[in-house]
Amino acid sequence: MRSTVAIKREGRAIVGLDMGTTKVCAVIAELARGHTKIIGFGSSPSQGMRRGVVVDVEKTIQAIRDAVQKAELMAGVKATSVYAGIAGDHIRSSNSHGAIATAAKSGTIGRSDKDRVIQTASTVSVPSDREIIHVLEQNFGVDGQSGIRDPVGMVGVRLEADVHLVTAAITSTQNVCKCILRAGLEVRGIVLEPLASSNAVLEDDERAMGVCVVDVGGGTTDLAVFMNGSVRNTAVIGIGGQNVTSDIAIGLRAAWPQAEAIKCVHGSTYLSSDNSEKSVVLPGVAGRQNREIPVKHLTSIIQARMEEIFSMVRRRLADFGSVDALGAGVVLTGGGVLLNGTAQLAEEVLQLPVRIGSPRRFAGMGERVSSPVYATVLGLALHGMKSMESNQFEPISRSVGSAEGRFDALCNRFKSWLQQSV
Repeated sequence: MRSTVAIKREGRAIVGLDMGTTKVCAVIAELARGHTKIIGFGSSPSQGMRRGVVVDVEKTIQAIRDAVQKAELMAGVKATSVYAGIAGDHIRSSNSHGAIATAAKSGTIGRSDKDRVIQTASTVSVPSDREIIHVLEQNFGVDGQSGIRDPVGMVGVRLEADVHLVTAAITSTQNVCKCILRAGLEVRGIVLEPLASSNAVLEDDERAMGVCVVDVGGGTTDLAVFMNGSVRNTAVIGIGGQNVTSDIAIGLRAAWPQAEAIKCVHGSTYLSSDNSEKSVVLPGVAGRQNREIPVKHLTSIIQARMEEIFSMVRRRLADFGSVDALGAGVVLTGGGVLLNGTAQLAEEVLQLPVRIGSPRRFAGMGERVSSPVYATVLGLALHGMKSMESNQFEPISRSVGSAEGRFDALCNRFKSWLQQSV
């Protein structure tokens, strides 16, 4: 059972939950003087998730409980609901267009018209095993004039909308929700992880100029492309930092923990002249002798896999037609970008300006959570704050055509299903 802690500032605290392949992280945030302040943080090793998908329910539940409990104890706040991230190669996305005739006799476009055209644009054929989790506004058009960010208050008879739709496998989303519910928490919202990460690491100018966020996690590499301030494309690539560790384990004939340790301590994507002749010691296993491994051999293994990841990113951007439109280049984040030389290698492969994105816009906790490793969980907390301020409790997109919204209805079905199955 989860321990009971004193409740403080109930109703103003927001919990972000990142259920990753290598770790489960939870942060508790509150709004203080107009800024998001981190008041609690917890992390637990993840053994029940693989590439964004639940593979062991009980281990995932335990990791969630451990991470949230640590954050509760630090913050002095009891967590009751969370904003959770979702990723995995089951994620799909597409762009859609819709058009309506405005309802008001005066021709003035109202909020109901905007909601109706978004609903029209998002009414697409979705396979029965998939669910729309995000409807993201891109642009609007009024009587042939395009590129409008918000048409409410304008005069026109024909209103058009472009939206970005993100869908997920219902079973994958259901398993994530089931684990959170069984851990004793409500699901306030599900947010695509690269969108959450972008909240923490991007500047508004970058979104306007055109930028791609590349979040290299343990099991997946997630992309989100922004142009003119809105999301244009999203994608999930099914390889990440654990593939690098696996390559090291195979290439050096090392146990997994040793491969992970040597990657974190001595790993680099570039071989500098200072390290070209150096070696590192690999401890022996089961009584075997220690071995000396040339640094250049270790680097060649890491570099090959990271080049593959960035080459796949480059192909996705080419498929999107986005390469030449990214004026602000690429922002790398996630634990997989901490290796020395990662930004330099990415620039060569992607042929775009690259910077490492660390979380911003947060007070409290100091440097402890300022690493790219925690971009997703902090972005989830920031998204929760924005939703709370606007009274929107649906991930990213607004509720369309119903006060409850698509995702709230989905969560209610999950909750009912779980209660019947327990």
